[in-house]
Amino acid sequence: MSSLGLRTGSLLVFATATLLSGCGIVPGQRMVTPAAIQDTGGDYSTEPNAQQQIPITDINLALLRKMNQAQTTAPLSTQTAALFGKPSAYKVGPGDVLQIVVWDHPELAAALGQPAQNARTTDAAPGFLIDENGDVQFPYAGTVHVAGKDVSAIQKELHKRLSVVYQKPEVTVRVASFRAAQVYIDGEVRTPGTQSVNDIPMSLTTAVGLSGGFSANADRSRVVLIRNGVVYPLNIDDLIKHGHNPSDIYLQANDVVRVASREDSGVYVMGEVNKPATILPMRNGSLTLSQAISDSGSFDSNTAAARQLFVIRNSTSETPEVYHLDATSPVSMVLANQFELQPKDVVYVGQGGLVRFNRVLNLLLPAINAAVTGAVLAK
Repeated sequence: MSSLGLRTGSLLVFATATLLSGCGIVPGQRMVTPAAIQDTGGDYSTEPNAQQQIPITDINLALLRKMNQAQTTAPLSTQTAALFGKPSAYKVGPGDVLQIVVWDHPELAAALGQPAQNARTTDAAPGFLIDENGDVQFPYAGTVHVAGKDVSAIQKELHKRLSVVYQKPEVTVRVASFRAAQVYIDGEVRTPGTQSVNDIPMSLTTAVGLSGGFSANADRSRVVLIRNGVVYPLNIDDLIKHGHNPSDIYLQANDVVRVASREDSGVYVMGEVNKPATILPMRNGSLTLSQAISDSGSFDSNTAAARQLFVIRNSTSETPEVYHLDATSPVSMVLANQFELQPKDVVYVGQGGLVRFNRVLNLLLPAINAAVTGAVLAK
């Protein structure tokens, strides 16, 4: 995102918050934003009578029950459910090395070759290398296409071909070196990088463990699995909470797992608080309104209007949502402790009578007109 885009987004958030500060909110009230800005060949103007109304929703027990019910009853998506299941047998591919033994026929043992002297750990093990076409060459069996097959299927194919030459041959096949399939673990793990897939099924939790586990800054609620161009968002703690074991998700060749950072899910707390800041969620991705207020040093006792506590959601979209809480109510902190914030929410504490809304609006309105396009402020 360009620096101009960042400044524009920040300006919109601040302007929206400022608009809120001057409203004496009562249940059912709506916030009025500036009109759609018309493009008149490069000059921006505001229609005097056009208005966009954004509903303000009070945070109360009914709202919290509705949100909690939607969260607890949400079924596992069909897309995510498809990731769970039993692991399949390892399928060989180009670069893998097979060890093929035909018992009681020592003349075929020479085909395996001998280990190289001073071999490095990255060198292929002695055996039959699967070429780039997925084929191996074996005496008396010729060229055998093995890519995409497990060792059981390869064994049956070799037995069939060698039976033309030998009577009831006993054939053993195993993978001597696994080099065809890898998965990539990225983001907030201690040792990101590639992990080789072998005949021991690799689950999601195993892959994270092999990468050193989650880092201290990991957001376990925002893990992404990318497979064949499809993105699967995963909330690890939420899966466990609802009885779905992440160890039952098995990775496949070329899968990419990315663990997001908590810094990407921050909540902005501004207005009349003692320490305006970006508050990071917990490692499980949760952050309540009361936690955000507490981490920002609570209200400024000299200037804050506690009844003007707002949460602005989707502030840069065409459909922003605004929630209001009267923090002077005796049960306000109980409600705030149950109201879950989402990434990029803006928590704003309004001002008292010392700073007048109209003065601030008059100062900001020219900047808003010059910097924000009509697509942001209106449909």
